[in-house]
Amino acid sequence: RGAEVEIIRLRSLQRDPISSYSLLAISPAVVARWRDARLAGGAQGSTVNRELNLVSAVINWGIKERMIALPGNPVASVRRPAAGKARDRRFEPGEEQRLLEALGDRAGEVKGAKRAGAYRVGTRNPWMRPLVQLAIETAMRQGELIALRWENVDLTARTARLPDTKNGEARTVPLSSRAVAVLDGLQRGAESKGGIDGQVFPITAQAVKLAWKRATKRAGLEDLHFHDLRHEATSRLAEKLPNLIELAAVTGHKDLRMLKRYYHPRATDLAKKLG
Repeated sequence: RGAEVEIIRLRSLQRDPISSYSLLAISPAVVARWRDARLAGGAQGSTVNRELNLVSAVINWGIKERMIALPGNPVASVRRPAAGKARDRRFEPGEEQRLLEALGDRAGEVKGAKRAGAYRVGTRNPWMRPLVQLAIETAMRQGELIALRWENVDLTARTARLPDTKNGEARTVPLSSRAVAVLDGLQRGAESKGGIDGQVFPITAQAVKLAWKRATKRAGLEDLHFHDLRHEATSRLAEKLPNLIELAAVTGHKDLRMLKRYYHPRATDLAKKLG
């Protein structure tokens, strides 16, 4: 689950000065200085917290699996930076259309494009438009979309089964009519090539990152992250499913307090409901 992203983080960590220390040499003071340097370099508190979690996991692995004798995990005694204000970025009028136009028409991009991995400069990744459309319709995470397999998609029942999610539990996502239409188009394309086994989106997280960067630049969209699509989708779903329990069943949030972070109805819409 999210293995590709973690591998990228581990490789980045290997290039960081902290990797030059042996486990025995890493003290709380070393970790604290590294934390402060990352924050001073412009890293967000939430990013540094994820990196601290990764360093902590590596140290715990060394203690438990390699029997390295340490007095304790030095990360545990280091103060964590504030995560900062949760993002509430949503589409402004016209931005969604600009993004989809920048992603191109999948039918016109498939010819001559690679099936996965990197694409030539100027070539638009043919999987990105349907990937983004499905993200907006379902609130699925990027990793969940990339891991989605055809054997877990039932267009008749309008469901997509996620056997392994971020919170460690399986989830079945109901599909809107638009989501079904996107998947139906992908399925027809897959059938024409000989079968619908394997990944729905044969694409890597790194390819998504590169294609997203190019598309948002073409569309002139500032400060828009792929994960913002989940926030946008959850906010839209909240308008249809005001019951937080039902909403959590769709999005996969175990903690309703976390779900409330994503629930940001527009004040103008609330005003209309008040009459």
